[in-house]
Amino acid sequence: MVDRSQMRQQMRQQRNALSTQQLSDAAHNVARAVSRSSLFRNSQHIACYIANDNELSLELLIERIWQENKCCYLPVLDSIHRNRLWFAPYQPGSKMCLNRFGIAEPVYEKGSLLRAQSLELVMVPLVAFDKAGNRLGMGGGFYDRSLAFLLRRRCWYRPRLCGVAYDFQQVNFLPVQSWDVPLNAIATDSGIYTSR
Repeated sequence: MVDRSQMRQQMRQQRNALSTQQLSDAAHNVARAVSRSSLFRNSQHIACYIANDNELSLELLIERIWQENKCCYLPVLDSIHRNRLWFAPYQPGSKMCLNRFGIAEPVYEKGSLLRAQSLELVMVPLVAFDKAGNRLGMGGGFYDRSLAFLLRRRCWYRPRLCGVAYDFQQVNFLPVQSWDVPLNAIATDSGIYTSR
């Protein structure tokens, strides 16, 4: 049996050992691979994230979204249902604030937030993944709860989910829980893996 907390600790240690150059190279490679993908080309409303704890940065991809006049969104914590995410518009010059975990979120106006159902592509951070598209997150379950509706769909899979990771975060097998929402693809520093 895979010890999920031990795997999280090991992967985070490896991420934190990366040099500034390795972080920069990985971010550049992911931005290039994603922006050339059909997932990106066929999406207008795209959610990204602000990297935390040496997650792979999406700053270059966000700039590409803006350059192509696509709409970028960032996750924000739901103030009522404290274990779910909404998505706030993110534009050049957006004011930011820190959430209860110290992660930057856009300051938003009431009525401007979207649920995941309104997006076409969600870039999802992760700690580990396997080739089947299973994802190990940080353990809070925010993405799985916010995307759980996808588990009940038989068709019309929207949004598409693309995990973002360094190559070394791939493992042979991740045990799947009933609430785990699988990814459609994983973007890493060496390319994109399509899982379904």
